Amino acid sequence: MALGAVAGLAGLADVLVLAAATDGGDGPTDAAGAWVDGTSLARAAARGLAPGTFLASNDSYHFFAPLGDLLVTGPTLTNVNDLMFVYAL
Repeated sequence: MALGAVAGLAGLADVLVLAAATDGGDGPTDAAGAWVDGTSLARAAARGLAPGTFLASNDSYHFFAPLGDLLVTGPTLTNVNDLMFVYAL
């Protein structure tokens, strides 16, 4: 969900999205989610990262890791729910 929001939020200074799920312990990575804001697309482009390429391969981890936008909680020993937050002014 976070990766899908990158292009749509480009340039918006007043919106932040967090997509998070459990504690990162039930998948193949240490990430539980990622943050996206209006600067995400420009910061990714500066690193040669195209969100569509990563969407096509279902690989949000390697898109967000170089940006420093992964949510890594460490083990919380809970598996409660998926959380999606949108903060807009």
